[in-house]
Amino acid sequence: MAKKSKANREKAGKKRKVSLSKETVLQTAIQFANQHGIESLSMRKLGELLGVEAMSLYNHVSSKDAILDGIVDIVAGEIELPVLDGDWKRSMRRRAVSAHTVLMRHPWATMLIVSRPNVGPAMLRYVDATIGCLVEAGFSYAMADHAWNAIDSYVYGFTLQKLNFPFQPDEYAEVAKAYLPQIPVEEYPYLNGMSQEVISGHHDGLHELQFGLDLILDGLERLQRRQ
Repeated sequence: MAKKSKANREKAGKKRKVSLSKETVLQTAIQFANQHGIESLSMRKLGELLGVEAMSLYNHVSSKDAILDGIVDIVAGEIELPVLDGDWKRSMRRRAVSAHTVLMRHPWATMLIVSRPNVGPAMLRYVDATIGCLVEAGFSYAMADHAWNAIDSYVYGFTLQKLNFPFQPDEYAEVAKAYLPQIPVEEYPYLNGMSQEVISGHHDGLHELQFGLDLILDGLERLQRRQ
């Protein structure tokens, strides 16, 4: 029985190797990173998940860096591209909301996007469509560059803060109450006042992506009109 079980495992392993592909490696890497974080990702762990030796992965990806580039590009491909439909603000708003949603689904991806060259085909289409939407709306190339980077800086920062904030929304009031002795009204009148608003329930302390996004888009619209 033991020999049969071993034979079955070896057979399954061989079958897994035959079906192995770059897409399978990258999708498995994404699933692992979503569950365990990008820092824990290694060729050895990927090999274990796929039922192969780590060296077998190099038949499909050249290095761990190639895996990181590949999975970032897959994530970029999940973000809705802006369309040239005459309403650039609507397109850029939908793009920003989509990016935030996708990045929340893949908590590791934001830092890779902002820290690597990321020149895969999906990312290039994403950036090209973004620039195209703004240029066709009347922005100069220079202003389009400023505009989409301002939007993305806000989206990435908002996403990172939401992913890493140490408290849940339903804890805000209790946390504010616990920290209140450290911010006496005599020294920090406005911070104390804000905390009192949260404690009393007059302000929920929640921050919305749309609030800052509207400020940026409205400001960009004013600049566009002055060009």
